[in-house]
Amino acid sequence: MKMRAWAGNLAIGMTAVALAGCHHYVKQEDYDKTIAELRANDAALRSDLDSLKSELDSKFAGYDAKISKLEGRVQVDVAAHFGTNEYALNDQDKAALDGFAEVIRDHHPGTLITVEGFTDPQGSVAYNKKLGQQRADAVRDYLVQTGGLPADKVRAVSYGKDKNRQVAPGATGDAGAQNRRVALVIEDVPPAAGG
Repeated sequence: MKMRAWAGNLAIGMTAVALAGCHHYVKQEDYDKTIAELRANDAALRSDLDSLKSELDSKFAGYDAKISKLEGRVQVDVAAHFGTNEYALNDQDKAALDGFAEVIRDHHPGTLITVEGFTDPQGSVAYNKKLGQQRADAVRDYLVQTGGLPADKVRAVSYGKDKNRQVAPGATGDAGAQNRRVALVIEDVPPAAGG
């Protein structure tokens, strides 16, 4: 009799465990629907990135800039050039930055922008880190103050003379002009405004 009661309790317990396990079971149709939604979101993000890259290609067509679409972001390399030991923006770079700010402000508000400052390898690591930061800060400040981008969405970093990020490795003087630059990385691209 005790054995029968024990077996009955065991059966009831196993049924309860089995039913509790079914509570977390996902129906195939729910799974398929979720996967379809994720794929649609991914396609929309890719479309928004393609649109942003196309707009920036158009705005930077007359400038020495390379636009790249990377995983989940767009990079504008060489958005501004600088002379040796300089961090002031020139008029040509200001015009390019005006176009960039217009695209972001009018079509992709809320986008996070990282301004990356670089130098050529001449000078100490500390000096170049500081100079790269001054270049990035100059571009960030211009984008915020003149371009009208929100300050909390534009950040500035320096890579100084990091040899892994030099366009012309080891080059200085006129040959190193490509290394004295600022690049813009566009991340967290929300859907285009107005369409």
